[in-house]
Amino acid sequence: MMSKTRRTLSLLFLCGLVIGGPAALAQPAAPPDPVRTLVQRLDLEKYKATIKGLTRFGDRRQGTARNRAALDWIEAQLKSYGCTNTARVAYEYGAEPEHRVAPAAVNASDAPHYNVGGARARGFSRPTGVNTDPGLQPDEKLRALDLPPAVPGKREDVYCTKIGATHPGEMYIVAAHMDGIGFGEAANDNGSGTALVMELARIFSAPGVQTDRSIRFVLWNNEETGLNGAAAYVAQRGPLQGVESPPGSGRYPEPKWLGMIQHDMMLFDHGMPRADGSLSPVQRPEADVNIEFQVQSKFAEQSKALAFTLEDANEKYATDYPAAIGSHMTNTDSHEFQDAVASVSLRENERGAQVGNGWDPQWHQPTDLYATYDDKDFRLGLNAAQTTLSAVARLAGTTVK
Repeated sequence: MMSKTRRTLSLLFLCGLVIGGPAALAQPAAPPDPVRTLVQRLDLEKYKATIKGLTRFGDRRQGTARNRAALDWIEAQLKSYGCTNTARVAYEYGAEPEHRVAPAAVNASDAPHYNVGGARARGFSRPTGVNTDPGLQPDEKLRALDLPPAVPGKREDVYCTKIGATHPGEMYIVAAHMDGIGFGEAANDNGSGTALVMELARIFSAPGVQTDRSIRFVLWNNEETGLNGAAAYVAQRGPLQGVESPPGSGRYPEPKWLGMIQHDMMLFDHGMPRADGSLSPVQRPEADVNIEFQVQSKFAEQSKALAFTLEDANEKYATDYPAAIGSHMTNTDSHEFQDAVASVSLRENERGAQVGNGWDPQWHQPTDLYATYDDKDFRLGLNAAQTTLSAVARLAGTTVK
């Protein structure tokens, strides 16, 4: 039999439900997740519009007027977002090396075949390399824009920095190369990565967004000639890390590097080539964001940890495509950082095993045009942006007012 006290408590509980309803028993709402708030500010149409804006400058080949005009446009856009402390790294570069085309690999034995970076290549391959024939570009206006060759002389990278509120002397580098090649529009290689970095600069520079640590958004030049822009940055800026200048000012022109996250070719994951060399015309349903580190680098363990931090962020915040981790990062600007700090690259496919095996037929070709890609392709790039934004927001200690 229920005691008198228990009957009284039960009646009071039921009265509370009748009078106040379920809301009377509800707990206080949890505060909004600042990371999700920022991720939701990413917009597919804005991302596409930035890529489209970059294609106005054709392939943006290093050492040309179109490359310099694109660099000026990028800097103006960064300033318009509120990332106004832009700066450049200047260096000299000579004659552009001769580019070549590699034939499709033929492996007549069962022995494994390894591509650049130490990655094992599998399945059928296609020829890869740089188109050097302007006549293969059927658009006369674009062909004329891309025709002037590179000339030796001064080159520049451009960057801006979100200054950390409590640890301004430490920073994460979020980067992509802005130059291209091949007599197209360099929409994917690397308008897609450049636009991603610019979109993150826009979101982190918005009013009310604060980070504990600094974040630098860098657009490299001369990636297509051998990572020269990134190499110049490492040589010039690396020794300045963590130096307060002037002393006592609280200003750090080159904060200590905590991690480098590169973005290079973000849109096209249509699967491996078929036996006849053709590929699927549409994004494969199981497309993913590839995150690579270099297992042979001095910072391999730290880079691996950074890769898994990005993968975890993708699990929580990316809307459409998962992330996959590989250990053979190669042939992109993060290579210049891999022995100095935790370094990873994000891209559409693994660079050595897949891109290097011909998985992207637009790579360095006249067909690398904005019009070549559809919204499923662009959405893969947006998911990479969601991945990096959420990971860096957490790493840098971000709050939103």
